[in-house]
Amino acid sequence: MALRLVSLALFFALWHVGAQFAGARMLPEPLVVLRAIVEEARSGALFLHLGATLARVLTAFVLAMIVGCALGLLMGRSRAADRIADPWLVILLNLPALVIIVLAYIWAGLTETAAVAAVALNKLPNATVTLREGARALDRQLDEMAQVYCMPFPTRLRHVVAPQLGPYFAAAARSGLSLVWKIVLIVELLGRPNGVGFEIGTAFQLFDVTRILAYAFAFVAVMLAIEMFVVQPFERHVTRWRPKNA
Repeated sequence: MALRLVSLALFFALWHVGAQFAGARMLPEPLVVLRAIVEEARSGALFLHLGATLARVLTAFVLAMIVGCALGLLMGRSRAADRIADPWLVILLNLPALVIIVLAYIWAGLTETAAVAAVALNKLPNATVTLREGARALDRQLDEMAQVYCMPFPTRLRHVVAPQLGPYFAAAARSGLSLVWKIVLIVELLGRPNGVGFEIGTAFQLFDVTRILAYAFAFVAVMLAIEMFVVQPFERHVTRWRPKNA
């Protein structure tokens, strides 16, 4: 914790020094950005836009993880399914996020459904690939043991498959959460009337760097809190069965 605090202090010190050289218009000082965050919070605008963005992030994340886990498990366990779905997966992995977002808005209109679907579709292939590798790495001996003892499928899934896939699910969740919120900002910038991305787009038109940094750091703080208090404890929980030296 001490080293992290020192590193954070160094970051703000470098920011302060950079602001002296760049000027207040190009790079405002940390205290100026902090005052902007407080002012936006007092007006209620900060919480309104943070809430809208966070709702989109969580909705798209949950959808992508549910479908991605199901597809990854199927592709990892079935060679035929893997061969059929792999070309689609490669296309989605290499298709730029901006293209998917623009096409979603053109085909479905500037709606909330189109925004969430575009974000989820961008996250889907990453979750699928990670869970597919996890399914391929499942211990065959444990699987055979479950078959010998005639375990029902729900029991096998809970006690044999899920503990082994836990670390892969945690890795997909961690990388996916960081990817989803960045794409959500682009979606909001292009076609939503609220959210952090919308506010950043408005501030960009006014060349208001202070407001851009205020909303960016406010949402980064929210995502860091989710990472520290939700994702990391979950990751420790799902890997608790592993030996400490593994």
